[in-house]
Amino acid sequence: MKNVKFLGLPPALIAGLIAICLAAMYTGALSEDLAGAFAIMLSIGVIFNEIGKRIPIWNTYIGGGLVLAFLGSSALVYFKAIPEKYVTLMNWATEDVNFLTFFIVILITGSILGLERKLLLRSMAGYIPAILGGVAGAGLIGAIFGLMFGISPADVMIKYVLPIMGGGNGAGAVPLSQIYEKTTGEPAATYYSFAITILTIANIFAIITAGILNGIGKKQPQLTGDGKTLMRKSDEIEVQKEDVKLSMIDYGGALLLALSFYALGRLFSEVLLPSVFGVQIHTFAYMIIFVVIANATGIIPTYVRKAATVLQSFFTKNMILIIMVGVGIDTDLGELAAAITFSNVVMAFVIVVGAILGSAVVGYLVGFYPIDSAVTAGLCMANRGGSGDLAVLGAAERMDLISYAQLSSRLGGGLVLVIASIIFGMFL
Repeated sequence: MKNVKFLGLPPALIAGLIAICLAAMYTGALSEDLAGAFAIMLSIGVIFNEIGKRIPIWNTYIGGGLVLAFLGSSALVYFKAIPEKYVTLMNWATEDVNFLTFFIVILITGSILGLERKLLLRSMAGYIPAILGGVAGAGLIGAIFGLMFGISPADVMIKYVLPIMGGGNGAGAVPLSQIYEKTTGEPAATYYSFAITILTIANIFAIITAGILNGIGKKQPQLTGDGKTLMRKSDEIEVQKEDVKLSMIDYGGALLLALSFYALGRLFSEVLLPSVFGVQIHTFAYMIIFVVIANATGIIPTYVRKAATVLQSFFTKNMILIIMVGVGIDTDLGELAAAITFSNVVMAFVIVVGAILGSAVVGYLVGFYPIDSAVTAGLCMANRGGSGDLAVLGAAERMDLISYAQLSSRLGGGLVLVIASIIFGMFL
């Protein structure tokens, strides 16, 4: 045990720190602010993460510690093992303060600026076809299995495929329900209540299958890359290695850079160009486009790009525990259990599998590794948006692919809304 560390700390020391944080929580002494929320979330996250990393089969195929942190946190809330005021506090930190957005902003900037320019442009060019391949695969497999339950292909697309592949809740289920209301004249809630149910079930499958794909990739390394790029034969692109020495102030510049790209994305999505051809463009979609342009044109100094990737790595390895606990806290196991019927579970599962197969096949055809394409262009379409992306990438150990995941949730979700407008008009 001499060389064993948990979150970089010796076992006895971290056990004492966690005990202090939990004692402060259960006695009510812990403050109800961001510091208090992070103290609880890191403590819970470390416990479940370390347990999950050591459970056979689970640690290889189901997603390991991060998935257990997600499910374990949800179970603690369901069984009321955490005082209600601190559950509210953690939800506040994740959603109201929106640490989730801050986390994604750092990851997007670092992951894109860390890619070689030619490799970045090549991979972006083939990504939309891979997304559409995932949607087509989900629709085809869903339609086949829908016939087993007496569900028509049109209903499969409207009630199951579109909500699951729509980019999450806010970017998918909500606007889909509004399109439904506008098309049919029925209340949006009629569509939304079922859409969010089937999406929630699919989100669980997306996280679990991400862990399974990661396990397959470890057994069959020819199906996957290094977890940082989608492109096969990326080693054929000559990359100039530069020895860059960073100072602490460089990380401050990288942080300002990331936040400025986010501000630019907000400026376009909220004021300058909120929609294109009637399709709402999300802040993160704009942000990705601008960071890609900045990387491709070479206007960002090398040392700043390096600092951004190091900053991203810090968040990926440490702050991800806070995110996984926050996502788990927000997942109601009771509602999920009540919504589980045999047909719903089967349909959600096969649609997720269809998304995996479709995106893997098309991804391979455009030059991607099939597993990495399936995780990003497939599973990151079939989850609950931003938080789902992080859970999926965490389970798949591919957090460096966050930019592609966000393209799935944002631009891919926009494509699904266009498809939905056509399908709703034809069949409703």
